[in-house]
Amino acid sequence: MQVDEHIGCAKFACADVCHRCYVVPRIEVDPKHVSISLISEAAPSDPGDYYYAEGSPLFEKTTVQAFRDAGADVKSIGDIFELGVYLTTAVKCGKTGYGIKAGTVEACSRILEEELALFQAVRVYLLMGDVAIKGLNYIAKRQGEGRVIPAGSTYKIRGEAYHYRGARVFPSYLQAGPSFFIEKSKRAMIAEDIAAALALVR
Repeated sequence: MQVDEHIGCAKFACADVCHRCYVVPRIEVDPKHVSISLISEAAPSDPGDYYYAEGSPLFEKTTVQAFRDAGADVKSIGDIFELGVYLTTAVKCGKTGYGIKAGTVEACSRILEEELALFQAVRVYLLMGDVAIKGLNYIAKRQGEGRVIPAGSTYKIRGEAYHYRGARVFPSYLQAGPSFFIEKSKRAMIAEDIAAALALVR
């Protein structure tokens, strides 16, 4: 299955994101192979930094380091994918400011909803940051399930067990981009969440 042939944005109506940075995963995936879906915040401002870009993209560097911190013997996004991990973003366009408006997250969560529906074998969702958490909550609310993750700081709520459609959900911190190396205090918690997710699917 080619992911980008099944999902996409038709309207590009959101005003607070960079539409020229729009990207969805352009990869071939066997849905039965995916047991973990890792959802980060938004597409990078430079498409060359996206997870599946050629060369040495920034999202790959920080995500590989996050998985290595968690004890995984990986050197590339390909290695992470071989562990059964599918990587995507909650918002498919790049940020233009520090935050992303709720309306934009809600609108893009409709694309994310279609994307997640492609992977019926997922047993764990890793929500890397507030935007990913909000995106999944919007999806669950539309489906009549209510919030998956309660309101509150990630630090206070991350120790509880949350579920969405039978899969375990981990609210965590953003691992994609330069903030991963800057906010060193969060790296240990990111590693704990990734390690716990990998342990659940082994």
